[in-house]
Amino acid sequence: MTYCVGMVLEKGLVLMSDTRTNSGVDNISTFRKMHHWRVPGERIITLMTAGNLATTQAVVSQLEERTKLPENRANSVLESATMFNVATEVGRLLHEIIEERQKANGDRGKGRFTASIILAGQITGMEPRLFLIYPEGNFIEASFDTPFFQIGETKYGRPILIRGYDPQMSFEDAVKLLMVSFDSTLKANLSVGLPLDMMVIEKDGFAPAHARRIEGDDPYFQEISSSWSDALRHAFYSLPDYTFQT
Repeated sequence: MTYCVGMVLEKGLVLMSDTRTNSGVDNISTFRKMHHWRVPGERIITLMTAGNLATTQAVVSQLEERTKLPENRANSVLESATMFNVATEVGRLLHEIIEERQKANGDRGKGRFTASIILAGQITGMEPRLFLIYPEGNFIEASFDTPFFQIGETKYGRPILIRGYDPQMSFEDAVKLLMVSFDSTLKANLSVGLPLDMMVIEKDGFAPAHARRIEGDDPYFQEISSSWSDALRHAFYSLPDYTFQT
């Protein structure tokens, strides 16, 4: 399992993903789940993946190969005219790979190769856009009513995002909000783990405005984790007391 979040702000996009993948408690590994491509001054495209690792790596590898081979550039994320076209092609590729692997494995393959993707980015002359791509290849786009997407182990970090999100918030506050969401998920589920990858894409910047890997010993993340725990305890004890007296 994994946990990835993509968020749309008025200023741009904020993305964060964990790096844990496992096939049981005795086989835990670290793999990057955030990948990006860019043409300076013209576009930036970022993917975050969750689900079967072989499936998602095949999608990313094929997209990467298309950026290198001239005969495949027509279907490349570096050549697509719009983010909608990119989402359509990524969805088609994801669906094809899942279908191929499920057919190759017969009944044993049913449900084993599924995956989902968050696609984010901007192409010059257009607004930053965020999509959630399903295993079937179809997708939805972020909107005013749904300004962020999660994939993977979503339930523990979602209440924090719902309560804290503001489209006008600064990038710094958005990163802090995502860190709290990820900390809550890490505390509740062993299938999500550090390090975390984070990227901020400023509107019309066409490059990561800020990108880094957050390791387990990161002092700011540790402070966020401990301070959030203290704040929750303080909030709990400040609530009105319950009494058995009628």
